[in-house]
Amino acid sequence: QVQLVESGGGSVQPGGSLTLFCAPSGFSMEYYAIGWFRQAPGKEREGVSCISRRGDSTNYADSVKGRFTISRDNAKNTVYLQMNSLKSEDTAVYYCARYHDDRCSTFPDYWGQGTHVTVSS
Repeated sequence: QVQLVESGGGSVQPGGSLTLFCAPSGFSMEYYAIGWFRQAPGKEREGVSCISRRGDSTNYADSVKGRFTISRDNAKNTVYLQMNSLKSEDTAVYYCARYHDDRCSTFPDYWGQGTHVTVSS
């Protein structure tokens, strides 16, 4: 059974940092691109970042470029999202998702349950 489990969310003050973790199971993560998405209250879900199967290609939403870093360790079966200089507008539920391909070219086909991130003073 394909599953993706997010962790690492929490509350942080503006300017602070958090690292999110995505732990896939039920499939060989090394063959798939993995992405992070988020959904803020009252807004549609949006793509945040994606990383190719080998980690040699990444992309980011303009709103997080220079502040967020996606990485992966296939040996540990984990994908990370390092979030720095957090802003109140980063408050959202963050989801990781498996892409249908290995280079973030198609669409996600499996989603995690999400982890909450709140940025507030």
